[in-house]
Amino acid sequence: MEEQDIQKMQAALKDTKAIAIVFHFNPDGDALGSALALYHYFKDGGYEVSVISPNPFPGFLKWMPGAEDIIVAQENLTEARKRIKAADILFVVDMNAPHRAGQDLQNAISKFPGFRVLIDHHVQPDIKCDVMYSTHLTTSASELVYNFLYKYLTPDRTPSKEIAECLYVGIITDTGSMSYTCDFPDSYTVLRKLIEAGVNGEDVHRRVYDNYTESRMKLLGLALSQRLKVIPELGVSYMYLTKKDLTDNGFQIGDTEGFVNYGLSLATVHYTAFFTERDNRIRVSFRSKGIVDVNLFARKYFEGGGHANAAGAFYHGSMEDAIAHFEKAIRENAQLEK
Repeated sequence: MEEQDIQKMQAALKDTKAIAIVFHFNPDGDALGSALALYHYFKDGGYEVSVISPNPFPGFLKWMPGAEDIIVAQENLTEARKRIKAADILFVVDMNAPHRAGQDLQNAISKFPGFRVLIDHHVQPDIKCDVMYSTHLTTSASELVYNFLYKYLTPDRTPSKEIAECLYVGIITDTGSMSYTCDFPDSYTVLRKLIEAGVNGEDVHRRVYDNYTESRMKLLGLALSQRLKVIPELGVSYMYLTKKDLTDNGFQIGDTEGFVNYGLSLATVHYTAFFTERDNRIRVSFRSKGIVDVNLFARKYFEGGGHANAAGAFYHGSMEDAIAHFEKAIRENAQLEK
């Protein structure tokens, strides 16, 4: 952050009573971790703080400190919009454009008249804010929130245990427990600070990764045993689950989180995708190893985007068409790369 941004932020907070925090649709651990850390920090400072989630978040994250206070827009849209409109400062975290919060909240974010702050780690941010703290050279939005609060805003303070746990969850979930997007020395300094603040790493890991539903295990088994396809000559794999698959196995929000990563476990695969069928569209997640840039692929062929090794998109059409489009695209892309 630039010194002028720090000064602008400090000045804005002097005249602020209410703060709203919003993140992307289908929130993950980093979205919740970064938002809830800000929530506790400013609530402890005497501000009125609201965290708005576009839709329900995964059950295995409901233990996180402050999660019970999150307003879910899909369940109470009037209240969610009211909180955003009433805020003096709006924090946009872990997303780079208003549309990523979904249609219900897009206009409320775009037309917010107050002071807006972006804290995000995706490339090419497409939102105008008064303060923009954005870089992809980091593990997560949660790491950026730590820096925002304790490196720039109040360097003389240290995080509470609640804040530290939220940030720790964000960092480990967005890096696969520090197995990718993690080659930044400063990230380990932040993790050390969080541990010093009281985080029990083993306990948090169990709460996140040993807290799944029976339906998740059934869906994972189905995906791996019957819905996995490998294209060895391209070093590509993909899996898919239809709406019927989800319904038949009692799908709950968050059950398929991380499924896409299993495709990269194969020694011969450097590029993978995971398709899940929703009511009117197909959600597609992309992952890659090394120099293969799935962000560019997602943008070019699916109007999506994200990071170099992790991206996402939506396809409007049938599952069969989505997979056919993907197979055609990867073969075309392979020819272009030669």
